[in-house]
Amino acid sequence: MDNIKKNTNPIIKGDFPDIDVIRVDDTYYMVSTTMYFMPGAVILRSYDLVNWEYCTHVYDKLADTDRENLTGDKHAYGNGMWAPCIRYHDGVFHVIFAANDTKTTYNFTATDIMGPWTMNTIEGFFHDSSVLFDDDGRVYIVSGNRNINITELEPDLSKPKEGGLNKVIIRDHPRAPLGLEGSHIYKINGKYYIFFIHSSWKRWFRCEACYMCETLDGVWAGGDVIESDVGNLGTSGVAQGGIVDMPNGNWAGVIFSDMGAAGRMPNFVPMHFDERSGFPVFDTPTLEVENYSTRPDYEYAPIFVSDDFDYTPDEDGKINLNMAWEFNHNPVNTHWTVKEGNFIITTEKIAPTLDLARNTLTQRTAFPKCEAVVTVDASSINDGDCAGLSVMQFHYGMIGVAKEDGEYKLVMRAKATDGEFKEVEHEYASIPLENGVVTLKATCEFGRGKEFCEFWYLAGDEWKQLGTKHRVRFDLRHFTGCRFGLYNYSTKQVGGEAKFSHFVFSLD
Repeated sequence: MDNIKKNTNPIIKGDFPDIDVIRVDDTYYMVSTTMYFMPGAVILRSYDLVNWEYCTHVYDKLADTDRENLTGDKHAYGNGMWAPCIRYHDGVFHVIFAANDTKTTYNFTATDIMGPWTMNTIEGFFHDSSVLFDDDGRVYIVSGNRNINITELEPDLSKPKEGGLNKVIIRDHPRAPLGLEGSHIYKINGKYYIFFIHSSWKRWFRCEACYMCETLDGVWAGGDVIESDVGNLGTSGVAQGGIVDMPNGNWAGVIFSDMGAAGRMPNFVPMHFDERSGFPVFDTPTLEVENYSTRPDYEYAPIFVSDDFDYTPDEDGKINLNMAWEFNHNPVNTHWTVKEGNFIITTEKIAPTLDLARNTLTQRTAFPKCEAVVTVDASSINDGDCAGLSVMQFHYGMIGVAKEDGEYKLVMRAKATDGEFKEVEHEYASIPLENGVVTLKATCEFGRGKEFCEFWYLAGDEWKQLGTKHRVRFDLRHFTGCRFGLYNYSTKQVGGEAKFSHFVFSLD
């Protein structure tokens, strides 16, 4: 079989931002920001850099705080873990990142990529950090926004080393709309390199920058190395990600592009180092990409999955859902389960709106078009409850079964981006239901001027639309791409139960 494998940029059509990538022997590992979704710090695996599958999550829960637990009206939207760094050194994997809500820098370690992972902390708060294990045994962390700092750490990474290097080494243009951040530091052929994302000070457009130096405390020189869209997709630039070497000696970057409401997605960009200067030179990002595979016969598991919810608990009694699923904030494990082909949520808090409901189960949407279908049995919800299928971001849309005065109705609700009901959950349509069982569908379309979702229900053999075509967008108040969500929330009385079955994810 041909060892060259093909794909199209973005190489993953879902929201995997702030990526870092390494190679261990013949296997590539990529880590991505997961913010407030649990389990968190997702790691993907590849043998060709252009096709990927889920490998593991680093943790089930990052912190037990009111914000991460969605207690009352507290939440971690727009926060949680950001911009992780992955390294493999002396037989140990490290995943290092800062979490904005806990104001803590974490260093998770494991000798096996599948875990178990041990949580450690690094004294201090290091924004968008990257770690270098230097050849002489010393360890450094680079971090910051606009002003980039390098700090020497103790060998165990527990805290800054007393008397060690600690200084600002690079300063961005003061008028840049987005200052240098998203650091990725490397030592290659005796030279030090740090890659960044930032925006040109002349206009808002994401650029990938690189600075190089012979010594860590010397004078760093560099500039932009990518200022490009991908094909004609209408992105705001390709920037922020890691570089990695291949077994054949070639190099490439895995760097994200902003695909609007669908999220920020990895791209494969070949590169090389100039023979004279040693400075990196990137190819112009293209739609069609290909690369050498170390395991050409390998078949990748899908990133976007359908689910019949047929799970067997492990030896500890834990149900391990497909890794495509992540809960919105920390789940309450006593109030969700999987049984007889159903994912079941039982409410345990009062939540006036969908975004404050616990145990919402999410999966990334896919660019440029996708749809999700699920059957909902809400016959055991209480008055004031609503259970169904959502497209989640700050300006979410949803379809679901609501119960009022003992009667069921099918509703379409959303937070609008404009108009009379801007940023307030509003019910746009409702119809009566004989009972609480219905099959629902959400469709999404993404791209330039096409950021919409629509909602449908199955009436006999016919799909009927409910409510309005809802505009979605990428909003920094959540800071993620849209996700499908299975939800159940109570506005009056807890204890209502909703069952979800036959979840089907379809790509364009």
